[in-house]
Amino acid sequence: SRWCAVTEFLGQVPLLQCLPGSSIRRIAEAVQVKHYEPGDYVAREGEPVDGLCIILDGQAEVSAPANTEEANRPDYVLNKYDYFGYGTNSSVHQVNVIAVTKLSCFVLPSQYGHLLQTKTIWNAEETPESHSLMEQILHLEKLEVDIFRGFTLPEAPTFNQVFGGQLIAQALAAASKTVDCLKLVHSLHAIFLIAGDNNMPIIYQVHRERDGTSFATRKVEAKQKGLVMFTLIVSFQKEELGFEHQAAIMPDVPPPEQLLNMEEIRERRLTDPRFPMQYRNSAAKKKFVPWPIEMRFCQDSKSQHEPR
Repeated sequence: SRWCAVTEFLGQVPLLQCLPGSSIRRIAEAVQVKHYEPGDYVAREGEPVDGLCIILDGQAEVSAPANTEEANRPDYVLNKYDYFGYGTNSSVHQVNVIAVTKLSCFVLPSQYGHLLQTKTIWNAEETPESHSLMEQILHLEKLEVDIFRGFTLPEAPTFNQVFGGQLIAQALAAASKTVDCLKLVHSLHAIFLIAGDNNMPIIYQVHRERDGTSFATRKVEAKQKGLVMFTLIVSFQKEELGFEHQAAIMPDVPPPEQLLNMEEIRERRLTDPRFPMQYRNSAAKKKFVPWPIEMRFCQDSKSQHEPR
């Protein structure tokens, strides 16, 4: 459909890739298509900016303002996925943009400019403070195109060093914000090099290894103190029909609502007289910090009470 094609195209524009999927979908509904013949002015110096313009097909030439010295005129060409009219310091164009070939552009009218300035890269309708602990860990600060900064939250469970699952999750989150929102992760490979420091931010550098019609591949390096501590190779694929594979048979286990979580198991053990008092007193003194993801254990009621 047209909507899916527009959404997929917009997802290839680096400026837009860090936006929540909900914002990109709304932008896809709002953009207008404009066509130009060779030599047509796409934008004129001094005229009002009517919105963000993204090159859909063809080439356009950018020329410097008329009062610029000849030796410093930065003439250059805009190609597919390039854009202009966003982030300008004034409400008028500073340069001329002229079609070199037959040109097609997506234009996002100025009244929709707020869609480009969301408070979080995950959900345009929310702020990071309203997210769960898990979502806050995955929230990354965009420093530059393909560069993100993540943190280990003070209230998160500590493991003396950065938990490996956190590195994988944050690196995957960074990689996912450099591909179009219609491509989903289907494989990844992680390499742990050195231990991370819980008290320092982590810089995630995303390298765009390949962008294809159906697949996209990214390499992510996690750095602290200038050293690469972790590397992730991840592949994304657009949803497509494929071969059918025999699914693994699900074991016969009780539903989650019938199982105890970690906190409930701990509370039962603290009051269970079958556990030595020394163990119960020691466990009661330790601060219990719930994990970001609730875990329930497939044990029968008897084994849940037995000391280990």
